This record gives sequence, C-alpha cells and structure tokens, in this order.
Amino acid sequence: MYTRGENCENSKKLSACTSILVGKKAMADNSTIIARNEDAKTAWPKHLTVHEHKEFEEEQVFVSNDNKFTMPLPKVRFRYSATPEWTDKFGLFEEDGINEYGVAMSATESAYSNPRVLGADPLVENGISEEAMVTVVLPYIKSAREGVARLGSIIEKYGTSETNGVLFSDEDEVWYFESGSGHHWVAQRIPDDCYAVVANQLAIQKVDLDDPDNFMYSKGIVQFVYQNHFEVDFDNFNFRNIFGTHEYSDEIYSTPRVWYGQKYLSGDNDQDPMSEELPFIRKANRLLHLDDIAYVLGSHYQNTPYDPLNNDNADGHKFRPISLAATQESHILQIRSGIPVDVRGIQWLAMGVTAQSSYIPFYPAATDVHPAYKVGSETYDDKSAYWVYKLAGVLVDAHYKEFGKMLKDTQKEVAILLNNKVHEIDAKALTLSGQELRDYLTTESIACQQLGLDKYNELIAKLITASTALSPLSFKVDVNL
Repeated sequence: MYTRGENCENSKKLSACTSILVGKKAMADNSTIIARNEDAKTAWPKHLTVHEHKEFEEEQVFVSNDNKFTMPLPKVRFRYSATPEWTDKFGLFEEDGINEYGVAMSATESAYSNPRVLGADPLVENGISEEAMVTVVLPYIKSAREGVARLGSIIEKYGTSETNGVLFSDEDEVWYFESGSGHHWVAQRIPDDCYAVVANQLAIQKVDLDDPDNFMYSKGIVQFVYQNHFEVDFDNFNFRNIFGTHEYSDEIYSTPRVWYGQKYLSGDNDQDPMSEELPFIRKANRLLHLDDIAYVLGSHYQNTPYDPLNNDNADGHKFRPISLAATQESHILQIRSGIPVDVRGIQWLAMGVTAQSSYIPFYPAATDVHPAYKVGSETYDDKSAYWVYKLAGVLVDAHYKEFGKMLKDTQKEVAILLNNKVHEIDAKALTLSGQELRDYLTTESIACQQLGLDKYNELIAKLITASTALSPLSFKVDVNL
C-alpha cells in the first residue's frame, strides 16, 4: 500500500498494509477468508460501490490516472463491489471486492524486492500497479485460480511498477500472489487447514515447481533465476530469499506484525518478533472465527511490551503496529460454503482505524449502498461514513484512558447486533431469488450500515459531552482553603 500522490518507485513508505488469508478447514464455519488493512494516509476517505454487470458493444480500454498504464478490457464486465478512493486524481485504488461469481480479491500488500533481481528485471514505470489491479482483474474472473492467471499474464505482458502481494479467494480456494520483479511472479494456494499473515515483505518461501495444484508462477522464472545466479538455497527454490529483502527496517516494520498474528492465532510464545525466518504458512491452535481475524487486524501488540498505548513502557513504539492511524479501511472478505452465490459472500468493511471502528456486513449482490458510503473528501464531513468512524477514533485518542471502555462497549454492542442481523438476513435470503433477492439484500445491507452509523453517532455524542469536563482550563476549589 503506497502513499497516494507520491512517487511509488519501490521505496519504502511509512504506511503500508497487513493481510490475513485463511483456508476453509481452518475456519469453524468452513468459509474462506481474505482480509487486509488498507493503510495510506490519516485523512484520506474511501467509498463503497457496486459496479453492475455490463456488456459493451466495443472492447473497452483502461487508462490509469496514476501512471498511464493502458490495456484493453473484455466486452463483458461482471458485477463487482469495490472501495475506491474519494478522488480518482491519483487513480482508482478500488482495493477489494467480491464479484457475481463469488470470487473475492484484495490488492495490494506492498512488498520490496532486492537490487539483484531488479537490476536484471527492473520495475516498469507504466506497468500495472495497485491502483488498477482490482479494476482490470476482478470483473473478469470466475475463480480465484483464474484471478492468479489473469493478473500473472498482465504482469508478464505489460510489467508491473511495484512489488506487491495480492489476495484471491472463492468458495473452495485461497491464493496469495506475489510479484518479485518487473515481469516475474509466483502464487501459492493456502492449504485448506492453514492460514497466513503477511506484512510488507515478500512472504512465499519454498516453491514446489512440480505442483501446479498449489503453485503457479511466471513463464521463464526458473531460467531467470539460474541464468543470473540468483539462487540462495542449495536445494530449494525459495522465493522470499531469492527476490525479497532482509534488512533491519524489515525487522522493526514488518516481521513483528507477522509475529503477533501468529502468536495470537497459533499460541506461539517462543518466536522472536524480529526474526527473518518466521514461516509463511501456519496452522492455528483452534478453529478460527471471524472475530479472530478482526482482532488481529485491529491489534497493536496488546498484552506485550510493544503496545504503543502503554505509555509506561520504553518499548511501546519499537515496532510498527498492525492497526495504526493511517488505516483508511479494513476489510474481511468472507466466502461461505454451500449456499447460493448471491448470498455466499459478505464484504465486512470497517471504515477508518481498525482498532477504533467496527466491521459492517455488506452483501455484494446488493444494488446500492448507504448514501454515507458514497461521500467524503479529505476535509471532515459529518455525512460521510468514513468520517463518522474517524471522528469517534479522534475523540477517543484525546483521552484514551478515560474513553477506551466506552469505545469497546460500543464495538461489542455493534458486533452482537450485526451478527444477529446476518443470521436473520441469511435465513430470509435463502427463500428468495432473482431481483427480489437483490432488492432484499440492498435494503438489509443499508440497514446494517445505518445501524453502525447510529451507534457510532451515539458514541460521538457521549464522547463530546464527557470531553467538556476534561479541559485543561478546568479548576476545582480546595474546600479546605
């Protein structure tokens, strides 16, 4: 994830994303999960939209406002949801969504390649970038595996201007895709009973070149590595070690987030947060639920010396936390199993800072979204969903010790109400079909969005009222004088 409007030339930024991928047998409800915090700026709103299925008479051409990347698009565009920027000045950055075939995509997890490989296969200035990926891939695929193949073919033909990780899922499979240089990439299927946490480093390790069911990769990548003598392991084709970086900045910026995610999901207490050898694929120590994923994405090293909210510890700002002020939105894309495709996917969306927001369910088969999710610019707007959640966090930040419990109470209440709401929606939705189903999912998705806004506006009112007594101009008379 790159800072908007700045030069994106493979230089490390102060804000980037954290991703989680979970196979269906690792989840208690047998759903697949791809999830990510989208981090860029502290005041840079996102919107939510649904692009309807459309069939054009002529072939369309995509041209990026960011770097002028250009490519033709098919005449048929599938319906898909997305979370674009409030402005397209620096590009669309649609980031995440679910299409009409129940395929989910999240792009991107920024990563960094080493000078050796970039010297032989440089990034392409006008190649595909994060800004365009969802727009030119998600509306044209019918499975997660097709998503990997389409994005890979685009990078091989046009090149990429960034080193990135991209998440794909459908009812059965979860894939993680990584570009490692201008034209080379690999992708690995997450085993059904496993998960992965990724944080701004190339993550895929050993690639089994003879296992097409679980690995995909660019044409000529093996020859590229060996002809240029880039191999680093005696027996393994280790993508992270060949293409990635291993720097001190990785050890304070990236690996601690992976460490904390694995600590929470697998119960590890012996790993080093600065280790460069943390495994990519892990098994959890229990069946996972949606709130486990939400907890990790909203985490800041709770119950460790590295929590920045613990002002009494010198290590509180040693590592970059998973949830931070630059988060624009966080999403959990859940694809459930064994139910009709229009009900199968839920796009759980938390606007603003994950630790101070709530995940609101949206059914991508809906035809519209709440008006508050269509507005909001870089200046505060009380009609914008992004700014409502952002304001609540800003007010809590000012007096965290006094207001932290009020926020947690609201988050718990909203989670209970919305989980109950999803059960009700699912039960009714499974009795409907066609336009009647889409109209129902639209009404109910907007109702869920309204519920979240109502509860956070109630919280804001309480926070503002309580803040009046915390002014530095307050004065109390000593009755003993």
